[in-house]
Amino acid sequence: MSNERDSVLHSWCVPSTWQAPTVVSGRGAHLELADGRRVLDMSSLAECSNLGHQHPAVVQAIREQAEQLCFVTAAWGAEPRKALAEALLEKSGFDGGRVFFTLAGADANENAVKFARLASGLPRGHIVARERSYHGASYAGMALSGDARTSDQVDAEAFGVIRVPAPYAYRCPFGSTDDDSCGRLAADAVGEAIDRAGADTVAAVLMEPNAGTNGIVAPDSYWPALRAATRERGVHLIADEVMSGFGRCGEWFAWQRHGEAGRPDLMTLAKGLTGAHLPLGAVLLSAEVYARLADRMLYTGLTYCGHPLACAAGVAAVRAYEDEQLIERSRRLGATMFAELKAMQARHPVIGDVRGGHGLFAVIELVADRTSRTPLAPWPQLPATLGALLREAMDEGVSLAARGNLLILAPPLVIEETALADALALIDRLLGKHFPAHA
Repeated sequence: MSNERDSVLHSWCVPSTWQAPTVVSGRGAHLELADGRRVLDMSSLAECSNLGHQHPAVVQAIREQAEQLCFVTAAWGAEPRKALAEALLEKSGFDGGRVFFTLAGADANENAVKFARLASGLPRGHIVARERSYHGASYAGMALSGDARTSDQVDAEAFGVIRVPAPYAYRCPFGSTDDDSCGRLAADAVGEAIDRAGADTVAAVLMEPNAGTNGIVAPDSYWPALRAATRERGVHLIADEVMSGFGRCGEWFAWQRHGEAGRPDLMTLAKGLTGAHLPLGAVLLSAEVYARLADRMLYTGLTYCGHPLACAAGVAAVRAYEDEQLIERSRRLGATMFAELKAMQARHPVIGDVRGGHGLFAVIELVADRTSRTPLAPWPQLPATLGALLREAMDEGVSLAARGNLLILAPPLVIEETALADALALIDRLLGKHFPAHA
């Protein structure tokens, strides 16, 4: 185990009890540990490493750019920055739009909100955001997020946030037992929240097409209905694609599954943007939003905004997704993974719900009783039995991610098919072992 806790303050843990293996290298979907073990990464390390670890083309691009130019501020032009912006506008179809680069997802969301407020003429305008959402752990990110872990640390109302229910069809907050109906009701709730506040006071709606951290995969009816509700009221829609972008959900960006009916006004990116080879985030602004900002002074920016080294990694990453047809591969393998998980559900009554199916992202929700849908543990507490399952999987060379009662599967898009099949077989076996009362 690493002794980092003697010098590093770690996040998302009790710092004095932190312990974890030390990773010394990675290749493809596997990590090499200091103790010599080789571990299959079934979460892409927080859904970041979509290209796998140490993708040769991205590493080479970083090396070549480092030899030429590591850094200039955004006050100067840089070829990698321009090339990446053009690639992102092309893949998103944001013709005539612009890209603002950030360092990560949290500051991408903060700046998207800032731009939406400026473009709407509402510098303190309301932002409508969901319960059970995650938009970062910066102070503003926590305010925007409907996350039980951080909600008591910040006054979301003081940030102008209006909270609405999530499209959580398995436990529909509107009482519907039909997925599409629940999705439409959740979208209607957004429109109603805007109407109550007054559309002329709301700058934007900020939503994740798929809520990866909170394990919510919205019904197909939700996003187009949400887009229609915001467009009807003249309110900007910001799509947080930090997790769901770059093939994770079977498209370049998850909203694209709905075509033009799902197109947002702004979009935020990070994680898969460089495949996590270097830190980088981005905000994409539509041509219409950009037009409202183009002739005014923007007092905003970041020292490392559009860092040439990170942008070079991003250019290489976009090329790798395209050249290796990884978006299509995610769609194909995701369908295979989802089918196997649904088969597991039939074998293991502890599986209450399986969500996903649109790419290499799926959620298994575990329950104490399938009929009543009673959770194994109160949200977001990790059930002890699930914790034991995770530890045994790690002992057998597979790293799994869980949150509360949810097992979240998001392997790198480059995972070998045999490795994916073996990991799913291990999950199947361990579910039977650790939840025998449900077998």
